[in-house]
Amino acid sequence: MVAGARKASVVEAGPAVERPLGRRSFWPRLTLGCAILLAVAMLGVAVGPANVSLEATVRILASHLPGVGISASVSPAWQNIIWEVRLPRVLLAGAAGATLALTGATYQGVFRNPLADPYLIGVATGANLGATIVLVSGADVSTHGLSVLPLAAFAGALASVVIVYGVARVGGAAPGTTLILAGVALSSLATAITAYLMLKNTTNSLTIMSAVLGGFNTATWVKLAWVLPYTVPAVLVILAHGRILNVLSLDEQQARQVGIDVERTKVVLLGAASLAAAAVVSVSGTIGFVGLIVPHAIRLIWGPDNRALLPMAILLGAAFLIGADLFARMIDEPSEIPVGIITAFCGVPFFLYLLRRSRTIAL
Repeated sequence: MVAGARKASVVEAGPAVERPLGRRSFWPRLTLGCAILLAVAMLGVAVGPANVSLEATVRILASHLPGVGISASVSPAWQNIIWEVRLPRVLLAGAAGATLALTGATYQGVFRNPLADPYLIGVATGANLGATIVLVSGADVSTHGLSVLPLAAFAGALASVVIVYGVARVGGAAPGTTLILAGVALSSLATAITAYLMLKNTTNSLTIMSAVLGGFNTATWVKLAWVLPYTVPAVLVILAHGRILNVLSLDEQQARQVGIDVERTKVVLLGAASLAAAAVVSVSGTIGFVGLIVPHAIRLIWGPDNRALLPMAILLGAAFLIGADLFARMIDEPSEIPVGIITAFCGVPFFLYLLRRSRTIAL
């Protein structure tokens, strides 16, 4: 009773009097996250079947920076490997990991459900289906320099969110078991339709199969340019709502009492998260569990405050998926396995653990 009154009093005080985010605790975390991301990214660029030293890698990267004036002094083949093959792959994997982790944290806050994840609630498979429909239709995938694949994927992702949340919603929240069951059912349907389209369209079957498995083996600068116009604005919108998401994660009624337009906020956050996730899925395929593992790991270490959690999810999500992609490249050289398999091996045991303890997990 006392605990409930204390919780209500904190929420009723509103975001304006929310405990300040201490600089002494936040900036060291952010610095650590940046250091981890930089280290993993350098490994991702330097390590591969072709043995390019770390020194040569740094020189190649520095030679492309404007105003630096450093000559690469290495063979053209090495320069091509680093600049045209590995660097776009690492950057795309980082963008995908950052986006999936951030959107996972957003879905968990909006749905007030610790098990929400773009993969588990059907957003990723819905987005993949939307992109597949465009591919098999033979329509132009780009117009005026922008790819339409992310928009098609966004339509599929948003439809999945609306359906799953509509089925699972009880009193403004989405209970864990119901949400996951609805997500699994919708994912199965979307996957079945995607498989049918793949069988009927042999021309693009390899492209569709790659999208189903998830990976970055076809990463290019062009694909990175396709994704950023959609993900960057969506990410900025989500980051701007960190304080509001803290209140929304507690109780919708109390959020209304402090002046938050709950329905509008949910539409904005779900729309931004779905657009960002869909843009990533349209170029990387379905990669699961990143949005589940990374936000929970951050909460366990540093707590649930979304003002710190969201930027940390960007940094550590990027580092996690770059590392997973590096492992996928190296585990079976000279061939590689889809990174979605690696994230599934990591994510499934973690998901089962969370599913068992879902009633005791607090966001």
